[in-house]
Amino acid sequence: MSGLSFIWEQVLEKINISLAENKRESLASYLENTELVELDESRAIVTTPYMINRLILNNKENLNVINSCFQSLMKKPVSVTVETSDEYQKVAIEAEIEKALNDNVIEGLTFDNFIEGPCNIEAKTAALSVAMNPGLSYFNPLVIYGSSGLGKTHLLSAIGNYIKEHDQDKKLLYISSTDLVKEVTTSIREQRIDEYKNQLNSLDVLLFDDIQNLSNKPKTNDVFFEIYNELYNNHKQIVLTSDRPPYEIKDIENRLKTRFTQGLSVTIQSLEEQTAYKILEEKIKQTRLKDQDPIDIQPEVLTYIAKNFSSDVRNLEGALNRLIFYSINFSKSDTIDLNMALEAFKDNKTISDNNSDSLEVRDIIKTVSEYYGLTEKQLKSKSRTKNIANARHISMYLCRKHLDLSYLQIGKEFGNRDHSTVSSAFEKIENNLKNDESYGRAIREIEAKLH
Repeated sequence: MSGLSFIWEQVLEKINISLAENKRESLASYLENTELVELDESRAIVTTPYMINRLILNNKENLNVINSCFQSLMKKPVSVTVETSDEYQKVAIEAEIEKALNDNVIEGLTFDNFIEGPCNIEAKTAALSVAMNPGLSYFNPLVIYGSSGLGKTHLLSAIGNYIKEHDQDKKLLYISSTDLVKEVTTSIREQRIDEYKNQLNSLDVLLFDDIQNLSNKPKTNDVFFEIYNELYNNHKQIVLTSDRPPYEIKDIENRLKTRFTQGLSVTIQSLEEQTAYKILEEKIKQTRLKDQDPIDIQPEVLTYIAKNFSSDVRNLEGALNRLIFYSINFSKSDTIDLNMALEAFKDNKTISDNNSDSLEVRDIIKTVSEYYGLTEKQLKSKSRTKNIANARHISMYLCRKHLDLSYLQIGKEFGNRDHSTVSSAFEKIENNLKNDESYGRAIREIEAKLH
């Protein structure tokens, strides 16, 4: 018998002794199956399975008897509250959820310090719309997809931080798919999966990172399906990220895929040089060395890094960190100029490849893609969307102009297209150059980036 049960048995004995015989039997029937569940210095909670018992026991006269017997046993005043078992359990679960829920949102990642560019403007706009109006049906769920290191997690945290600032009553959670798998596995093993599902079902906003990692996780798929439906049906906001469009995720249940595509899906594309440059400027503002002034990096150095390390944000940060490290340890100058940058990266194979004298098809495709804010996959695709087709034609034109390749060879580089397609693209761009100055300007700017 637990300590609380022992105390309650003694209180019940005192109640029986203190009441007259006729009153004792009446009250005793309502005290059956009661339980003392909480007791501190001045307060006790007793539960009963039945609502009628709760009402009778909370009657002023009966409650005075219970309080008096408690005081006699404990030698100090104790205020007793009688609740139904269901009421107490519900309150306890809600209290546990409130206590245990840590939103996990990364502080400092906001919309204000998210660098906007052609590659991510659509995703940022959608994320901000969700943050300002969580739960709207046509933005629910919001799926943001794109390669690693392009800012998806930043946008998730930006949504969370915005909501925390503007609506503190909303409960939200950022969680990665890896952490969800761990939580579900542990909860099932410890037989508390219902409590965990209740915890997530209490959310107003779920920010879920890397849904592609739910592949081949059937148990987690089942749990997430239930949570997703509960949140969605109650108009709670769900935001998901993925490294690919939801319909391309393999080994995940179709019932989840169809739900992922019922809201709005937006992509973050590869960084173009201009956005990479802005990101570097922001990183430098944030970089401070103790007892030193901000590092002075010349603009041409930022251009050099943006051109050669723009595959993703992490790559940019790594290059900047390398340069700062080199400056601190191997340079006497307070200013980082291009000569120092060239020396710092002289052994970097990526740099040497990018700056080799031999221009290749892939260089042209990469440069044109970045210029127009497209992915290389889009440029080589069968899509006939006007902006994609135009960029593809310019790429073919530049390959014919700058490389010693036949139309047939160029066609193979662009998804095995027929040589007549390449010839037609070349002639089309030549004609446009004669009649539209914007084409000439675009091609000149692209060619400048190639050399």
